[in-house]
Amino acid sequence: MQQSSFRVWKRCMALARRCSTMRQLKAAQAVFTIHGLHRNTFAMSRLLLAFCALSNSNPVINLHYASLLFGSIEYPNCYIYNTLIGTYSRSSQPHMALHYFRLMLKDAGNSVVPDNRTFYFVLLACVNAFSFFLLGRKIHAWIVKNGVFASDSRVQTALIRLYAQWKVFGDARKLFDEITSPDVIKWNVLMNGYVRGGLGSDALIVFREMLACGIEPDEFCVATALTACAHLGALCQGKWIHEYIKKTKGLKPDVFVETALVDMYAKCGSIDMAADVFERMRERNVFSWSAMVRGFAAHGFAKKAFHCLERMQVEDGFRPDGVVLLGVLTACTHAGLLKEGQFLLDNMEEQYGIVPKHEHYSCVVDLLCRAGQLDNAIQLIRRMPMKPLASVWGALLSSCRTHKNVEIAELAVEELLKLEKGNREEEDAALVQLSNVYLDARRSEDACKVRRMIGDAGLRKTPGCSMVELDGRANEFVSGDVSHPNCTQIYAMLELLSIHPLYN
Repeated sequence: MQQSSFRVWKRCMALARRCSTMRQLKAAQAVFTIHGLHRNTFAMSRLLLAFCALSNSNPVINLHYASLLFGSIEYPNCYIYNTLIGTYSRSSQPHMALHYFRLMLKDAGNSVVPDNRTFYFVLLACVNAFSFFLLGRKIHAWIVKNGVFASDSRVQTALIRLYAQWKVFGDARKLFDEITSPDVIKWNVLMNGYVRGGLGSDALIVFREMLACGIEPDEFCVATALTACAHLGALCQGKWIHEYIKKTKGLKPDVFVETALVDMYAKCGSIDMAADVFERMRERNVFSWSAMVRGFAAHGFAKKAFHCLERMQVEDGFRPDGVVLLGVLTACTHAGLLKEGQFLLDNMEEQYGIVPKHEHYSCVVDLLCRAGQLDNAIQLIRRMPMKPLASVWGALLSSCRTHKNVEIAELAVEELLKLEKGNREEEDAALVQLSNVYLDARRSEDACKVRRMIGDAGLRKTPGCSMVELDGRANEFVSGDVSHPNCTQIYAMLELLSIHPLYN
């Protein structure tokens, strides 16, 4: 390369690195074209990388432009493919990463071979796309065949995340056990998968295994374990983890861990401990305030929830989001604060800039129903700017039994059956409630008709379920289930209580 050409090359490379807007990048592309660098694979890869780096500001437009730029490269190499696949895998269009992966495979004749980074990005795309599990399995087979799994930690983590996300926990656990020395990230991915899949007990078992192996958990692991405790109502284990955090020198509780503590104590019934942790926090974010508001709401402290709404704006300068306002509306529902709830719903957009969503309307419908104002509840449903979902009609139906309103119950069931068409469990639940409304209104013939309808359709009511923590372990009980190891003793105690009832 001549000296003058080298100076042009160097200047163009520097120009591509300095670009911070799409306008500048397009100008840089014009310069590249003028000097003939658009035919140079390395130069175009630098420009493509710059376009991808700007994708966070306007991902759809910028990535589309990056794709057009890719199309102009005559012989894209593995680095260029990986750049585009990796950027798309983290974007709102992860399916496009898989599109370029397929192009890469077709281009294998030009010595373009997927490497470890390619496999990691493709697995990440499968996770984020929520619809490419079978492809992820094929990639898994390919990875094992090429010996990548044993040597690449990031690929291992991505595979565990893939199986955990799709709730194939047997395979996720098997993969995890095949890893010789799993790091903290892998432990947390497995735990988090269990929590998201509703298996909090399994997540806590993994957490205890981790400690037994001498692996010191980081803030993410601790927050995940606390979330599992919150889901299970496992207060004793949550307290133990709290003490562990205090005693471990290398573990510094950040705002996320402390927020998880607030949420855990509130959901496990210890609102005083939740408030104590919250007041001691040096730093709070919107999620911290939201957890505290939801905690007060669940425990019926509506005034304290409203006070938090004021404090978060005054003390920390945070504007409440939709989740916080939903928590306050829930507090109004539990405390029967009808005027306050209606006022908040009507003024959310003007006062806080939050457009009410379906869940906000559903909460106020429930509030009106609990107050016996079923007609007003229907009026609110009719003026909702979105289609009412099952939660709204379900709240209305539940109140009809209390207030013996058969006409509105029939309307609610009719709407529920339209929404839940094909969902036999939900259809059955709605019809059972309707039969109960008929019985309470002394319309036994109509109740019998509904029961016969349930029997003829072969519907079955979903059994009830409850959970209690004992000796640090969450015990789950399902109606009619006799699989509990202490089933004999439990039934014996229930029989004793039935023979000798306790009186206050």
